[in-house]
Amino acid sequence: MTNDPRGWMWSEALQMLAQAERLHREVFNPLQKPTRGVSWEPPIDVLETEDAVLVFVALPGVDPQKVELVIQGGRLVIAGERPLPAEARTAIIHRLELPQGRFERRIPLPPGRYENPRSAVSNGCLVVRLPKAAVQKAKS
Repeated sequence: MTNDPRGWMWSEALQMLAQAERLHREVFNPLQKPTRGVSWEPPIDVLETEDAVLVFVALPGVDPQKVELVIQGGRLVIAGERPLPAEARTAIIHRLELPQGRFERRIPLPPGRYENPRSAVSNGCLVVRLPKAAVQKAKS
């Protein structure tokens, strides 16, 4: 083993780069078998409160007005598209890391009945709120 610090520093730097690449791939999961033109799944957080289920969805560059939200078979389906920016048509592209194209995410919901999903944008995420139907009726 050598005492040259450049050797272990280089090795450590390569390991860190490999780990960063792995994490990047995990955050924006490309689908293994694209279906119906779907090419990626956005990362999500799902939280449950007393009166609702909240889903936080990372959708950089996606118009929230064009996101489709449907409850289907006990799952929340979130779908839409992230097009390439218009500037990409004439620009020299040095790096593209954000996923492009059609996305879809099917999120299993906790058992229960839900009202229609409502969405808003907060801190760079689409926030989908699913009010629990039974809680709404009990409060009325």
